[in-house]
Amino acid sequence: MTAQSIPERVRDFRDGYRAKYVGPRYSGRAHFAFTSLGSLAVMGFSLSRLEGVLPLEWLTVPAVFLLGNVVEFLGHRGPMHHRRRGLGLLFQRHTEQHHRFFTHEALAYESSRDVKMVLFPPVLLLFFLGAIATPLAALGFALVSPNVGWLFAASAVGYYLTYEWLHFCHHLPPEHPVARLPLMQRLRRHHQVHHDPSKMQRHNFNITFPLSDWLFGTAWRPGAESAGDQSGAPARHDGLDV
Repeated sequence: MTAQSIPERVRDFRDGYRAKYVGPRYSGRAHFAFTSLGSLAVMGFSLSRLEGVLPLEWLTVPAVFLLGNVVEFLGHRGPMHHRRRGLGLLFQRHTEQHHRFFTHEALAYESSRDVKMVLFPPVLLLFFLGAIATPLAALGFALVSPNVGWLFAASAVGYYLTYEWLHFCHHLPPEHPVARLPLMQRLRRHHQVHHDPSKMQRHNFNITFPLSDWLFGTAWRPGAESAGDQSGAPARHDGLDV
């Protein structure tokens, strides 16, 4: 995408965000590497602990991915787009920043420094591991079997990494070889609709695969939009015009 094709309001927001939040020592490549290598290390360690996995225990993997898809949907549809007490920073980063940095008219990042506005902060991986994945995996370990616990940990972190990788791919420049893959083009279009300000409160909340959007009826279809969607007017969020 060229600078000339980015709407002025988006250009102004990007310039202001970079000046305020992206320090000179920030590295998008290091950010991506930490998220990827850290997640893969946890997955590899967890899988290395498996011993004689039973067929029923392997069902932990699809079960966690289905659960992750629903949690992703609910978290995105809920606190990421509606201000909740104690979760204001999540709303601020997503609705007030991410959706203004990237719109359906300007979905691609411009440089590796823009990765800060695509991936979750690195500390969130540590929080996810310590506060969510580890306690739930420990429950599976204690209440079901050690294999279920290790499979839960590997699958949960695997879903987190899938989310991050796919979201990163959605914001690649459209001419990038990965972005041109048929599956990625389809998923990117799904996400691009969500970045339309007139649709982001109602449609296409899944970042990975739109299973929950289909299940809960929030997947957008051309010709089926509501009167609010047809107007093309930007949605308002707690007084913020985006």
